[in-house]
Amino acid sequence: MNLPEFDPALHAILLRLTAAGQLALVPLNIALPRLLKWQPDVERMSPLVRDIFQVHAHFITLTVGIFGVLTWRFAERWVAAPDELSRWFCLSLALFWGLRCVMQWTHYSAAHWRGQAGRTAVHWLVFLTYLLWTGVYALTGMLER
Repeated sequence: MNLPEFDPALHAILLRLTAAGQLALVPLNIALPRLLKWQPDVERMSPLVRDIFQVHAHFITLTVGIFGVLTWRFAERWVAAPDELSRWFCLSLALFWGLRCVMQWTHYSAAHWRGQAGRTAVHWLVFLTYLLWTGVYALTGMLER
């Protein structure tokens, strides 16, 4: 698909900012159980559910970190000389973050944030950040030079 010309330097900066955001999620995800005081809830889980929960949480964190590292490392190349692999990878990341945007509204109960200014702000910040990442990856995935 031929898109209108977009400044390659700005595009690479957007990819790098996206990468930095994903890399920032790694320590945040590690601290999340402590920040949200999950320990009592996790301790009440059956051992199998607790183990699955913890393994999934660690692998999601690792996956997002890998996305960030790859995006940081290959941002300029994806913009300057996109190939089939980079387009597929970026469109896959757009799908990943796009689905995460949908889940922000369909999976989490509004009762968690509605009527609480701080939580509402975080809800919107998370949604808009993931939406921006979706757009950056979608744009990158549709590049043909």
